[in-house]
Amino acid sequence: MDAPEAQDAQDASEASVTPDALDDLLDLLDLERIERDIFRGESRSALVPRVFGGQVAAQALVAAGRTVPADRLAHSLHAYFLRPGDAGAPIVYNVDRIRDGRSFTTRRVVAVQHGQPIFHLSASFQTYEEGLDHQADMPAAPDPESLPTAAETLPLHLPREVADRLIEARAAVDLRYAEEPPWGTVGQPREPRSQVWFRTNGKLADDPLLHVVLATYVSDMTLLDSVLLAHGRGGWAVGDVVGASLDHAMWFHRPFRADEWLLYDQESPTAAGGRGLGQARIYTRDGRLAISVIQEGVVRVPR
Repeated sequence: MDAPEAQDAQDASEASVTPDALDDLLDLLDLERIERDIFRGESRSALVPRVFGGQVAAQALVAAGRTVPADRLAHSLHAYFLRPGDAGAPIVYNVDRIRDGRSFTTRRVVAVQHGQPIFHLSASFQTYEEGLDHQADMPAAPDPESLPTAAETLPLHLPREVADRLIEARAAVDLRYAEEPPWGTVGQPREPRSQVWFRTNGKLADDPLLHVVLATYVSDMTLLDSVLLAHGRGGWAVGDVVGASLDHAMWFHRPFRADEWLLYDQESPTAAGGRGLGQARIYTRDGRLAISVIQEGVVRVPR
């Protein structure tokens, strides 16, 4: 890159990591308890004029987790995005205590705005157990510290206003692409596979639910990238597709920390009918398979 571009990237990188970014995100995810099983969360806008799906999923998991004994850890969630969220209004989370068994606890959460459900989550929690243990091997990936930060690469590919908004929206997370992101190779179809490393920009408390919630928040940021790569599309930031998350599922296999490097290995097996499917595995830096993720989203080419 030439000298002006390098300086712009350095300026963006320095501006993106503020000491308050992670605290602001944690405040956003810290819900107000209105009744025994009713919670209220604030909203904030994303790149598009609606609430970021990862925010709603993370807040709903917080609501569910606060009705579950501390010794029961989240092991799966299944969610549907029903309506776009209004970033200018709070969200109310109603929790149903579906089941409290000897080993498993199940919760259903409905997120409501303006009297209508916008999101539905089912989450399951389990007491710790020993059992059979095997996993898929971690794929090869470059060392995260060898990769440029998002703040260093975004201004090279996107209009400065869009890059600044995306950097600000992700300031609480250090997210680094192993290869060029979709907006870096517009018009060049590639293998539908994408890898990113991520961790929070700051240390987190030891609460296991907090780390699961932060991973849920980040999981919605890049999962459909592989769909875009297959067709040489740059995505929502470029404006050559329009879309939204439809449903999202996660399984939490092993303990992890969201403030330590996690490899998000993503691929898209198919896209059809105006929808694209992304599936992924999240590994700890030392190779343990921590999370499996599947998401389908609307992915349409603007007319």
